[in-house]
Amino acid sequence: MPSIAARRVLTRRGLFETWLLLSAFAFVFFSVVTARADERVIRVGYQKYGTLVLLKGKGLLEQRLKPLGYRVTWAEFPSGPPLLEALNAGAIDFGSAGEAPPIFAQAASDTLVYVANEPPAPKGEAILVPKDSPVRSVADLRGRTIALNKGSNVHFLVVRALEQAGIPTDQVTFAFLAPADAGAAFARGSVDAWAIWDPFLAAGEQAHAARTLTTGEGLVPNRQFYLSRRGFVDEHGRAIDATLAAIAEIDAWAKDNTDAVARELAPLVGIPAPILTVALARQSYGVAPLDAAAVADQQRVADTFHRLGLLPKPLRVLDAVRRPGT
Repeated sequence: MPSIAARRVLTRRGLFETWLLLSAFAFVFFSVVTARADERVIRVGYQKYGTLVLLKGKGLLEQRLKPLGYRVTWAEFPSGPPLLEALNAGAIDFGSAGEAPPIFAQAASDTLVYVANEPPAPKGEAILVPKDSPVRSVADLRGRTIALNKGSNVHFLVVRALEQAGIPTDQVTFAFLAPADAGAAFARGSVDAWAIWDPFLAAGEQAHAARTLTTGEGLVPNRQFYLSRRGFVDEHGRAIDATLAAIAEIDAWAKDNTDAVARELAPLVGIPAPILTVALARQSYGVAPLDAAAVADQQRVADTFHRLGLLPKPLRVLDAVRRPGT
């Protein structure tokens, strides 16, 4: 049995070792807390189809942002409207959508910011009718039921098509359905027409032997917009720029590798690669800041929806466009 002196030495040694252990734990804990405090995150919302899902798959954004001290998290959405609701709510920091969703999002909150857009792709959305339908023109839609996703880019397409044909919107019936439900209703014959965007458009043309009543050509530009939140843009401008640079890199690759893109997207969207190739041929590439033409086109969308009573008050699109230098 150790002597009293020996036990004192052991006790002191034990206390010292305990102190060292506690110090080590404290150091590790402090380091973790500090790392978490210093760590910055960009939360990206994406849909199953498009440039952002390719960006996610290749891990390019993580590579671009890691040197800036950011990590990336991803959240999938079925369409633009819920994605932008999440953006307005602060649940994500960055995402993309077509023409109409940003209009409704800006009307709901002043936090939305347009940071870039893709060139127009009017052939990438259309109004379909069954192959044997008696509907031969947009004018024939009077009294008919049209399936579409409320607040989406095709909502504006239908409004513009009816307007050009001289048909008031109250002389058709809108069946507001998500793409999958709208496709099922179209296949059953529960609706007379289906307004939809690629790649569901290409799939609908193939699966249902559908006939295209009209595309967006001559009616709507069908741009894709990249969007963020005002506070995030102001504080994390370098991260936004790095994200747009990564998108530009993916765009350049996708433009020249349509077949490879189709093969990569096919298992993600559940649509065969040959059908996706058709959709990709109608897509546009080349991310850029919004120019005067893009802003004017979006203002027309806003003015149209306000005139129809779908917006509570007029809005000025330019107020939501990213300021130079931010």
